[in-house]
This record gives sequence, structure tokens and C-alpha cells, in this order.
Amino acid sequence: MIFKEQRPRLKGQRLSSYNYMNKQERRILVVGDIHAPFELKEYLQFCRDTYANYNCNQVIFIGDIVDNHASSFHVSDPDGMGGGDELDLAIERIRDWAIAFPVADVMIGNHDRIIMRKAFDGQIPARWIKDYNEVLGTNWSWLESVVYDNVLYEHGEGGQALTKAKNNMMSSVCGHTHTEAYVKWLVGKNFKVFGMQVGCGVDSKTYAAAYAKNFKKQAIGCGVVLGGHTAINCLMDL
Repeated sequence: MIFKEQRPRLKGQRLSSYNYMNKQERRILVVGDIHAPFELKEYLQFCRDTYANYNCNQVIFIGDIVDNHASSFHVSDPDGMGGGDELDLAIERIRDWAIAFPVADVMIGNHDRIIMRKAFDGQIPARWIKDYNEVLGTNWSWLESVVYDNVLYEHGEGGQALTKAKNNMMSSVCGHTHTEAYVKWLVGKNFKVFGMQVGCGVDSKTYAAAYAKNFKKQAIGCGVVLGGHTAINCLMDL
């Protein structure tokens, strides 16, 4: 079926809204921590809907694509999956994300680098270690951090987004803290920057999230950053 591009007949506020959502600028969907294979199954569709609703043209995963629970530095569930089975299921889940968002930047999270850290501790040379794309079957760009439109994106182990914004005097977007989702602006005489803490997609009922069963409720959601000037948290209805 061939679709013809049509120019909608709009005026007034509707025309202004249409022009705003279609002007030439980055409209970035920021996907929260997934922790595959322990993410909510509905989270992918929620992120796809958010991408469409805000007419996004770019995707950033804020980190912790995989959980690596079986390989954790903390105590693993003795009744849980072994490392191989967990990885197989994670790859299966991530395949769906790669189909939905084949081009994306991924901020490397602390759970993503668990295997690399253990290999390092075991004195295994880096040349023996496969890269993330080769293992997970993706074609994404894996980075420690990235800057677009003067906004810093990174996973956030070293502090939440507001702390990053203060320290760097630069708008910052982070994940890592599953119970927080906010946008807060810092405004001075000659500057204005925001800190955006993005929600996550973790299923709190899975055994991998049992450590947090008495914590605050996870903030399930994703974020959108428009042109570096507007940051929006989108929380999922549960």
C-alpha cells in the first residue's frame, strides 16, 4: 500500500502545534533502565507509543540494558536462572527492542559492564572479550556518555541528573535510580539548565528486583527531550 504525503488543513492553535512538533530539531526518546530479561513486557510498547506521540527521530537507552543477575557482585537468587539461560532470554527480549529501534545510542550501565569487570578482576585481557553488539545481536552505539544539543546523557552511577547538572553546569539526563522520575531546572542570571531523572521499565515482581521489595515503588516510564530545550517525563499507567 502506498501512502501519499498530505498537508493537513490546520489553523490557529492546531497549526502552531503541528509546526512545533515537525520543526527540524532532535526529538529524542530516552528509554529507561530495562534490565532484560526482567523488564515489564508492556514497557516496549509504551516506549514505541511515546516515540510516535512526540514524533521522535532519535533514541537513547540510558543504560542497564541487561541485568546480569546470575553474575551479580551481590548474592544471586539460588532458585533463579543460571547465567546462560538468563543471557539467552535477555537476547530474546532485546531482539524485540532492536527491531523497534534499530538505530540507537546506549549509555553503558553498571549492570551492562558486570561481565567486563569480572573479566578484569580475573586478569583476562580485553581482547578475549566480545563487544555488546556481538553478544546481544544489536547494531547500537554503546557509549559511556554522549552530548546532543548541549545536553549530557549518561547512566548515572556517579550521582543523579540534578547533581550532574549542578556539577557540570550543563543540562543532564540520567537513569540508574529506579524510584525517581523528575525534571528540575536550575536558573541563574546567565544560565538555565535542567536535570532529568528518567524512570525505568523494571518488573518489580521478578526475583531479580527482590532486593527492592521494601523500597519506594519504581517509577515506570521513559523521557523525551526536544531540541535540548524541553524535557518531558512520561510515566506509564499501571
